Amino acid sequence: MQAIILAAGMGKRLGEFTKDNTKCMVKMNGECIIDRLLKQLSKLNLERVVIVVGYEGGKLIEHIGERYSDTLKIEYVENSIYDKTNNIYSLALAKEQLQQDDTLLIESDLVFDDAMLQLLVSSEQPNLALVAKYESWMDGTVVCIDDENNIVNFIPKAAFCFDDVDKYYKTINIYKFSKEFSRTKYVPFLEAYTKAVGNNEYYENVLRVITFLDSRELKALPVSNEKWYEIDDKQDLDIAEALFAEEKDILNKYYGRFGGYWRFPKMLDYCYLVNPYFASTRIVDEMKSNFNILIQEYPSGMKVNTLLASKCWGIKEDYIVPGNGAAELIKALMELLPGKLGIVRPTFEEYPNRRDKESLVTFVPQNNEYRYTADDLIAFFGKNKADNLLLINPDNPSGNFIPLADVCRLAEWCEKQNMRLIVDESFVDFSDGWRQNTLLSNATLEKYPHMLVMKSISKSYGVPGIRLGILCSADSAIISQIKKMVSIWNINSFCEFFMQIFSKYEGDYARACDKFIEERNSFGNQLRTIDFLRVMPSQANYFLVEVLPPYTANGLVLRMLKEHNILLRDCSGKAGFDGKQYMRIAVRSHNDNQRLIEALKAIGA
Repeated sequence: MQAIILAAGMGKRLGEFTKDNTKCMVKMNGECIIDRLLKQLSKLNLERVVIVVGYEGGKLIEHIGERYSDTLKIEYVENSIYDKTNNIYSLALAKEQLQQDDTLLIESDLVFDDAMLQLLVSSEQPNLALVAKYESWMDGTVVCIDDENNIVNFIPKAAFCFDDVDKYYKTINIYKFSKEFSRTKYVPFLEAYTKAVGNNEYYENVLRVITFLDSRELKALPVSNEKWYEIDDKQDLDIAEALFAEEKDILNKYYGRFGGYWRFPKMLDYCYLVNPYFASTRIVDEMKSNFNILIQEYPSGMKVNTLLASKCWGIKEDYIVPGNGAAELIKALMELLPGKLGIVRPTFEEYPNRRDKESLVTFVPQNNEYRYTADDLIAFFGKNKADNLLLINPDNPSGNFIPLADVCRLAEWCEKQNMRLIVDESFVDFSDGWRQNTLLSNATLEKYPHMLVMKSISKSYGVPGIRLGILCSADSAIISQIKKMVSIWNINSFCEFFMQIFSKYEGDYARACDKFIEERNSFGNQLRTIDFLRVMPSQANYFLVEVLPPYTANGLVLRMLKEHNILLRDCSGKAGFDGKQYMRIAVRSHNDNQRLIEALKAIGA
């Protein structure tokens, strides 16, 4: 068996990375893509490797040199008109070699697990295409397969239908062709196709023609948990570096993305905190039906969006400001408020990160479950003065919750102390009896006129992609200042439309919250059966858990990611934990939670 690698392309979409180098010489996590591939091929006992070079081919040949001479016999074919042709021409240049042996055909911009080559080599099927179930992030050749894994159709881009994506598979661009198939089918059709259509085409089009003639010789081999990525642009490179990072770097690569995890195949994200139930209701269907108009039109400005927010949450327009997520409002508020800020740690660091360290007055609960009450805060900040006091309720990551009556008592105390109370109640709709736990009413805000109430709509409403948060206070002067600090178009059309139609779905929202609380309580009981976890009580949509010896939080998070494709949050480095072994585990849907529980049990077995 031999391998043919197509490496003639210019890789223009990678910008400065391919200004002076061919695409396969781009480094991923410090190693050139071509070196990674050649090391993988060197384990297969191949007769030879044929590399078709073109753009900066001399540099590629020089780079490879003789470094693999002990394990691989490498030959080169040159595509001198790489800038006028496509990969069908590159493969046509190697058609003689293609017919001389069974062949692994590989495109040079791929990174993948070693096991994927073993799947091809060990299979008894002579002609195979590695494929993966189609995901929204994928681009390129798409096929349909039957129950016997025969490829029955190659879908051209013009015929791609988003209504049929459940039937589609993406080719990974790794193939195995038998010598006979290349001689009797592929090369003859390749020659006829290029003669009729030209050289600025793709070699997969030849396979499409062969398939169209009702041949069942080419079968698909679907991959499941094996990792792979095709690197066409900078974002692809960034994602691939996270997928294939070394163990010491992998969590930083993932956590540093702050979301966008739909680009990671089948990964369950247990870091980010959303309600899994409301976004699956009819409100999203209505937003989908209006997608075209929403993406084509400008959103309204601050005045209209303030009116909509006022309507949704029943707060006077002078008392409320909508933001591009709570993060935009937190930034503006922290920059605006003078003096010292009292905080409880461990906490959601977005607030203190926006302040000078010297301006922070920090309270750390002195118990192993990080519980505290309104009286604890009054006692501490009565002695340790601050101009502003931040209460996240329920708290993040501890899940600590102070009942409404006690929060109001704290607010009254703060008024007397001339201390501004900031309450972030982003998670309050997950608390037991949530309908009676909110501070968002005109009467409550007016009773405590210096209190500010923040709410991230992403969390409880399960729509983080629309980026919506609100800040409320009867101090209309500070609300007016915040409105002037943010952009007039800080809210996009999807977010505006969400507020426009929300009132029709309030019943769905209430049912979603009730369903969530039921699932949270059940999930918490299951987590408590894992003997290496100590689970804290929670009134939020996550649990703080202590990881017990012999496990560590970092080690457990790494194993869950590598072995089960589940991303958890290691909290051990958070201020307030003093290096103790803690994780925060989000609550997702019942099926997802069962997958997590089974993974934890497997690790502990």
